[in-house]
Amino acid sequence: MSSSSAAVSGPLTETAPLSLCTREPHVPADRLVAEMVPPPRFDSVRFDTYIPDPNQPSQTEAVRVLSGFAAGLGGAHATGAGKRGLFGFGRAKAPKVPAGPRGVYLDGGYGVGKTHLLASLWHATPAEPALKAFGTFVELTNLVGALGFQKTVQTLSGHRLLCIDEFELDDPGDTVLVSTLLGKLVDAGVALAATSNTLPGKLGEGRFAAADFLREIQGLSAHFRALRIDGEDYRHRGLPEAPPPFSDEQVTKTAYATEGSSLDDFPHLLEHLARVHPSRYGALTDGLKAVCLTDVQPVPDQSTALRLVVLADRLYDREVPVLASGLPFDRLFSEEMLNGGYRKKYFRAISRLTALARDAGRLAGH
Repeated sequence: MSSSSAAVSGPLTETAPLSLCTREPHVPADRLVAEMVPPPRFDSVRFDTYIPDPNQPSQTEAVRVLSGFAAGLGGAHATGAGKRGLFGFGRAKAPKVPAGPRGVYLDGGYGVGKTHLLASLWHATPAEPALKAFGTFVELTNLVGALGFQKTVQTLSGHRLLCIDEFELDDPGDTVLVSTLLGKLVDAGVALAATSNTLPGKLGEGRFAAADFLREIQGLSAHFRALRIDGEDYRHRGLPEAPPPFSDEQVTKTAYATEGSSLDDFPHLLEHLARVHPSRYGALTDGLKAVCLTDVQPVPDQSTALRLVVLADRLYDREVPVLASGLPFDRLFSEEMLNGGYRKKYFRAISRLTALARDAGRLAGH
């Protein structure tokens, strides 16, 4: 059932819901730079708001080490250089960078709070926001595509810290590109922090990716200290799996009754995502208070599934609740997908969409 034909009953707002399928955002390069900060979901996180699992001492140890790392980034930029402009011009030649590790790598499964800790490190680093950058691997490659390699180096080399969430180890070309970029930034004195996804074909729920990460970044490995963070997905600790879906009528009624919500037919939304570059999915969700979807079905292929993963990440970052009819979110991906090389991405998407579906229950009066 499409969103336009879904049955509606009960009091409605005067304004019809928005539609993601009608949005084709353009994102200028300067916005890509300005938005390299922790996503809204992590605006208020700090080390003291991270609640370590008492059964996982590595989580407490990670907080201790990262707090010390942040404190060590105080004072002047490692090269002695001051703040530079957007593209880094007008800066005197930097002196030699101090020896020793200039990076940390947070190594652990999905849902153990790696992004919370990475964002806390960004907040705790004693530097103005313009001298700190935070983004996913995909956002960093998009920045290189928008500015060009040299201007990206010039833009970021005056920073004190660059945090990279979800370093993509499954794309050799992009891995080489970003590794080369990070080498330039390390030479300029920028401190690094990263988390990563698991390489394709590396299965096993308890497997960690530190060895893969350090191997893929090759010459940069000596600059990173790996912090292993054990634990189970915190979003599912003591909580049920995906909540049951609502009816088309409930979803549509809620969309009309909720200001700032969108209403789309799920298959049509998947088609639309293929026409919008994933770098624009954040802008696609600008201003939304809720996403309402009818007729959720299994994702038909891997390319579509990976695009949905990116959208799920952007919605989760922005804490946008998702109310849906059709299948529950833990049935989105086929067994073949969940047993394949991208399984951790799909499990992360299920976990995040499930959390957002729980959040959406209050909109429908549940």
